[in-house]
Amino acid sequence: MITRRTAIAAGLAAPFVAQGKLGAQTPSRAETLLLVQEYGPNSLDMQGIGSSQPVNGVALNCYDRLLRFKPVPIPGGGGNTIAMGELEGELAESWQVASDGMSCTFKLRDAAFHSGRKVTAADVKWSLDRACTIGGFATTQMNAGSLEKPEQFVVVDEKTFRVDFVRKDKMTLPNLAVTIPFVFDSELAIKNGGGDPHAKEWLKNNVVGSGAYKVESWKPGVETIYVRNDAWTSGKLPQLRRIIARDIASPSTRRALMERGDADVSYGLPPKDFKDLLDAGKVNVVGVPIPNGVWGCYLNTQVGPFKDVRLRQAVAWVMPYEKLLQASLFGRGVDMSGGAETPKVAWPQPFPYTSNVAKAKALVDAAGGGFSTTLYFDAGNATVAEPMAVLIKEALGAIGITVEINKVPGANFRTEIAKKTNPMVLNRFAGWLDYPDYYLFWTMHGNNSIFNIAAYQNPELDKLIDAARFAPDKAAYDANVVDFIKLVNREVPMVPIAQPTHDVALQKAIGGYQFQPCREPDFRYLTKG
Repeated sequence: MITRRTAIAAGLAAPFVAQGKLGAQTPSRAETLLLVQEYGPNSLDMQGIGSSQPVNGVALNCYDRLLRFKPVPIPGGGGNTIAMGELEGELAESWQVASDGMSCTFKLRDAAFHSGRKVTAADVKWSLDRACTIGGFATTQMNAGSLEKPEQFVVVDEKTFRVDFVRKDKMTLPNLAVTIPFVFDSELAIKNGGGDPHAKEWLKNNVVGSGAYKVESWKPGVETIYVRNDAWTSGKLPQLRRIIARDIASPSTRRALMERGDADVSYGLPPKDFKDLLDAGKVNVVGVPIPNGVWGCYLNTQVGPFKDVRLRQAVAWVMPYEKLLQASLFGRGVDMSGGAETPKVAWPQPFPYTSNVAKAKALVDAAGGGFSTTLYFDAGNATVAEPMAVLIKEALGAIGITVEINKVPGANFRTEIAKKTNPMVLNRFAGWLDYPDYYLFWTMHGNNSIFNIAAYQNPELDKLIDAARFAPDKAAYDANVVDFIKLVNREVPMVPIAQPTHDVALQKAIGGYQFQPCREPDFRYLTKG
């Protein structure tokens, strides 16, 4: 496989030759972007169960949502990030929250699907109904914004759509701007669904959106080719007409392609490579501290040795935090150790643990002494997670805990963590909406989402998270956040290691970089000099 991918990479410098009948219609080199990445989508349907992280990129670029986040400049330049509290219309030309605050009515712009059929309110309803009933990640994400049942989604007329709120929730409208509540061509999906009301199997392999790009070709594990939808009306027509996103497992090959100028953009390089590229100055590196994002070590609270809170605290005290930041992230992040005993109203923030082997060893001895366990991580994140795992294994060995390391293939990782039986898991999780209560809703709440890898169940914590989410004023919100962070400091279902920086390497001629909460490339804004 490595030989094959290396051979593919060798041909990257010339993928723009016109072929067959395309002739003059084939986008020129100036209109084509070549992205090299570690791995691509395992499906074309981000609402589908088992979809991998890169499928967010398909949803972002090929489908439209009612709303999107407003771009704002990254401090220091280099592109844009998003303003979490500011929304723009995408399929919605306008929207109005009712005077009682219990519904929002959207007027749809004149937009068409890739099939040519006009987007209607019925398509929006079918799509949101699907998202909140299909199960798995999509349904939990919808629930995170109190979008819970089909009865909330109302077709007023062909171009008017209403969302009725089950409660006042600050996350409802922002949650309509993330990648999950995207809009399908429902007629086409139903026609080809084979009787499945969600058309799950067909939509895994077919894009039926109205977004700025169409999928021209998808070869899992090799490449995904996008072409511009020239009829897109939900934003300014992108400059780039063709995107080739090629999957190359070897980070050294991807880095070499960037250094030679044979590739335009690369995501997912190891932090050391980003640091080296930044220092060399030949290509641009844009870094954004990931909002609501943490690399953490999750400790299973329901099965295995880490049911004992003393052992979870021992892991927090023995972590070699500074080594982990430098050896795995090469300083491209923020250390999460050594925080104040009294928390701030913020997430992420440093926990009040430091590297203290004696304290950790005393806790292990008090809990009955050493034992053996297994640490799991996503092989798709191996460039960061593997050196982390080795350092953690070494540190835990000093307090009598023997660790076996298990790399899980990226395509299988979400299935593996959904079992909730693994004793220790290294994972990077970033909540799409930048609120402390949102992060804990996903990772530690009793709703037990797929990302509650520690399987943590605590009604006291649930009550505090829910109270913060629906707090009537800032003072009540702040008090709840401080209380639930104090609780997780004591209980340690997850040991925060570092807030990572999301980096991307771009040739000097590439402009318009747009960071999105899903951390996948947004081709719609990119330009090429």
